[in-house]
Amino acid sequence: MESGSPAAKPRTPQKSESPARKSGAAPRIAQDENWDVRLGFLMHDVSRLRRIVFDDFMRPLGITRSQWWVLAYLSRHDGMIQSDLANALDLGKAALGGLIDRLEAAGFIERRPDGVDRRAKRIYLSLAGVHIIKEMTELSHEMSERILLGINDKSRQKLVELLTAVKKNLLVIKQENSAGPDNPDD
Repeated sequence: MESGSPAAKPRTPQKSESPARKSGAAPRIAQDENWDVRLGFLMHDVSRLRRIVFDDFMRPLGITRSQWWVLAYLSRHDGMIQSDLANALDLGKAALGGLIDRLEAAGFIERRPDGVDRRAKRIYLSLAGVHIIKEMTELSHEMSERILLGINDKSRQKLVELLTAVKKNLLVIKQENSAGPDNPDD
């Protein structure tokens, strides 16, 4: 029935008894409430808007989204082999190669030969790269304070805990799905 018709009655959400509910886990939201769709859109919108705002904050530094992504990753994993960096960032080797070329030309990174495999190149932040990471970190902190305006420290910590739990669950699901029925993870 359409909700606008005279005979339409408001739907009362039903909570189903699930294995998770029986095991003492938090109750599930009824499917009628469309919670998963709203949550998915909200998470996507927050992530998308944060990237857009971060791009705006980085614009004065002359860094593109792809470039700051590579630099930020290298700031935590300096000296990676280029092919490993491409895999970690889920980028094709050619796409990453172009980014690395531009970052090297700008003086933010250096390619150095690997000590064991002469064919492999390791990617390191240069002194200018370390400096730009410091600027990016300061701008990122400023941005974070602005997007968390009005949220107290206790709520911020709870937000981190909740998002960490969601991330952990997603990683478990991803691992289960990548194992597949033909590739058991045993």
